[in-house]
Amino acid sequence: MPTDCIPFRETNYFSSLICDYLDENNNLKPFYNRFPELENFKAQIEDKASNYKASVRETLVAALENQYKNTEASAETLSNINALKQENTFTVTTGHQLNLFTGPTYFFYKIISTINLCNELKAAYPEYNFVPIYWMASEDHDFDEINFFNFQGKKVQWNRNASGAVGELNLEGLDSVLNAFASELNASQNAKELQELFKEAYLDNDNLTNATRYLVNKLFSQYGLIILDGNDKALKRLFVPYIKEDLLNKTAFKHVTQTNEALNKLSDSYKIQVNPREINLFYIVSGVRERIVEIDDTYTVIDTNITWDKTSLLQEVEQYPERFSPNVVMRPLYQEVILPNLCYIGGGGELAYWFQLKSNFETQQVTFPILLLRNSVLLITEKQQEKLEKLNLSVSDLFLKQSELRTKVTKAISKIDIDFSPQKELLKNQFQDLYKLAEKTDASFLGAVGAQERKQIKGLEHLEKRLLKAQKRKLQDHLLRVTELQNELFPNQSLQERQANFSEFYLEFGDQLISQLVLNLQPLKGKFTILNLK
Repeated sequence: MPTDCIPFRETNYFSSLICDYLDENNNLKPFYNRFPELENFKAQIEDKASNYKASVRETLVAALENQYKNTEASAETLSNINALKQENTFTVTTGHQLNLFTGPTYFFYKIISTINLCNELKAAYPEYNFVPIYWMASEDHDFDEINFFNFQGKKVQWNRNASGAVGELNLEGLDSVLNAFASELNASQNAKELQELFKEAYLDNDNLTNATRYLVNKLFSQYGLIILDGNDKALKRLFVPYIKEDLLNKTAFKHVTQTNEALNKLSDSYKIQVNPREINLFYIVSGVRERIVEIDDTYTVIDTNITWDKTSLLQEVEQYPERFSPNVVMRPLYQEVILPNLCYIGGGGELAYWFQLKSNFETQQVTFPILLLRNSVLLITEKQQEKLEKLNLSVSDLFLKQSELRTKVTKAISKIDIDFSPQKELLKNQFQDLYKLAEKTDASFLGAVGAQERKQIKGLEHLEKRLLKAQKRKLQDHLLRVTELQNELFPNQSLQERQANFSEFYLEFGDQLISQLVLNLQPLKGKFTILNLK
């Protein structure tokens, strides 16, 4: 499958913060540890090795073995879990919400970036083992963000009342979702496989965590992917000292606030992704995940009657650590405490909030991981590639805003020169002589010349716009084909990977979809990938 690449900055879909990071802007260096280049992983390995305890490794492996008790793990995944017992084994991690049927396609790119980076690291550092981790965001409570996926422009949605951590939700109502999804599919073998995959994941399991584990394991276990649920009592116990630190000393709040101020000073275009709270923990019990706040020395769970004084709160932490759930500020710290992790792979928004966290990691003496922007991909079918060629378009043209694309195409194919730049330049030269004449009279005449120049330039611009509009009408059939193609590849004028679900492509390409992505994605390349599917 042919591939092409475009620099992220040239796509116009990525923030200035992320583009500056990829360009290794010196101003950003205080906000990350090491840049994601192959040669930088050796020092990262050494740092993590000196900071990660054997007892933590033992607890991690035991927790994973327990979590996989009822999962048919592949030999590759079981081998990787076993490898984690060894002190020369490290992880590369990505994380994501429990989106219905994986949600947008970029979920796949996150995981495949993680798998492929492990393979690159093993080739470069054969004396170590590297295992890919998918961290399930089972403790999230934003059900409306995860209860749907898009299929061929239609929303397939799971409607139900939900509260508490989404991973604990039962799967009531998903039989109706399967029926709705199946009605949109054709009668092909790939369609049957999609239906069976949905059924096995969501109708044969008891909660969303187990359903997601089944689904992701089915899709990626042959590549040795380990699926980790952080909502685990044994793993939470490892985090108890940091839970107490947040409750009692508000350390994360202080340091992340200072970092946010520093980022704000760097650039107005750097948007702060997360604002820390004085306490960055939720309390989880059945059907409830609410913030903990401190008011007048009393700790309270918002919207409940649950309260503690300091002594009883610390007793609760010791006895029930699983009831304390980190928010977006603390979850990365939790991840890096329990894993022998070298690198976190995420999207632009995720990396942006990781930049806010480094000083807190340093204060808590936890190694800050290398941050890698996940692969971004535009999948183009053979038929769409043929359309591109017939329309004489490059893929990079399609990243333009639609109005800009239509203008560019019109100017390119029009038999009339729509660009009035030569006329404007000629006009400016003529006015230079008038300015010289005006200098010999008075200031009022000089102003009149300037006003007349602006008026005539504006007149030319108006004529240019009218001519462009007329040509667009004349070429409307061609432009319609251009915009239809762009709408196919950029649904809702957004990146394909943020809209379409993998099932659209699986329907046509089956399990070749994943194998070709694994074959072609290069996580350290640092460019947007165009992949032609055949």
